[in-house]
Amino acid sequence: MTHRPPFTRLACAAALALAATSLAHADTGKLLLTGGVSTIAGSAGGGLTPWAVIGSNATEGEVGFTGYATRAATQDYGLTGYGVAVGWNDRVELSLARQDFDASPAVALNGIAPFGVTPGQHIKMDVLGVKLKVAGDAVLDSDRWMPQIAVGLEHKRVRPGSLGSVLDFLGARTSGTDVYVSATKLLLAQSLLVNGTLRYTNANQNGLLGFGSAAPGKNSRSLQPEFSVAYLINKNLAVGAEVRFKPNNLQTLGAAAGLGAALREDDWKDIFIAWAPSKNLSLTLAYVDLGRIVPGITNNRRQTGYYLSAQVAF
Repeated sequence: MTHRPPFTRLACAAALALAATSLAHADTGKLLLTGGVSTIAGSAGGGLTPWAVIGSNATEGEVGFTGYATRAATQDYGLTGYGVAVGWNDRVELSLARQDFDASPAVALNGIAPFGVTPGQHIKMDVLGVKLKVAGDAVLDSDRWMPQIAVGLEHKRVRPGSLGSVLDFLGARTSGTDVYVSATKLLLAQSLLVNGTLRYTNANQNGLLGFGSAAPGKNSRSLQPEFSVAYLINKNLAVGAEVRFKPNNLQTLGAAAGLGAALREDDWKDIFIAWAPSKNLSLTLAYVDLGRIVPGITNNRRQTGYYLSAQVAF
């Protein structure tokens, strides 16, 4: 039987209990798409970055539930993700996500050192998220300059499999916690939503390559900004773009080991379209540019491709 970390078991139990309640009590008073979609880490927002909104269809005094599945693919890599989130009183959000990253190209690292990376190796990561709205209301304050503001954290635990020896070489830990603050402003008259997030993190490639580094000055967290903008074409359809800045903790260590920029980490970007045919279903399709991911084993190619996600909400 597969061993699950304690926080995963606890979060699953909490999510299932609150989800059962939500099915009985939650009905939507929210405008379509104003609650965002599910990010790759499970919280409500865009695909790459969280927003200050609380996910699900629940409004004040209600409990709501969302579930999602995501697939992203680039020239050399693939990511599958799924998860659930619970929103309470339009103020608190609890989310749980699991990611499965196809790291097959990493077998080339065996040519650099005897790492023992297994062909077809996958990296798996669990993400437990908590978000709290602390000020404002994106919809009710849409005619004022006050944004909705939320603070959140994402606790991540990665299982690298045979890539564990690589993370040990890099001095990267297998668990870490990001802390962030998001501000979301909805301009209803202009059909525009803008979001800014400031993340305090030491995650490498969102945590899939561990946290921190043995390089001097690269093991501690740093502040990284993230931005989103979305235009509501109509009540069911939105288009937008995101950019997420990254800490690039590993390049210095790679250069010191004679690998040049082989471990460079670039910022992430996407252009997306989100469609909500009903209050309970939304589909998101995006073009993603993830920059260079371990470029030393992928001929320095930029990893561009698609992102497809489906979300159900109650």
